[in-house]
Amino acid sequence: MKQSAFPISGSQYRHTEGMTLRDYFAAKAMQGSIAGTPHNVDIEPTELATWCYIMADRMLKARGE
Repeated sequence: MKQSAFPISGSQYRHTEGMTLRDYFAAKAMQGSIAGTPHNVDIEPTELATWCYIMADRMLKARGE
């Protein structure tokens, strides 16, 4: 679960791993959800964030991680 979304091998920036793949998947799920939601719909941000991380976990599971 701690796999980096954008690993940089042999880089001078070894001290930082950057965004995890789980965070990247959750961000993409959130982006799609917000883009596909009419602006007059009220969505609780915490509920949306939780749903996005559930979706990210399912994507990781589908990959076999």
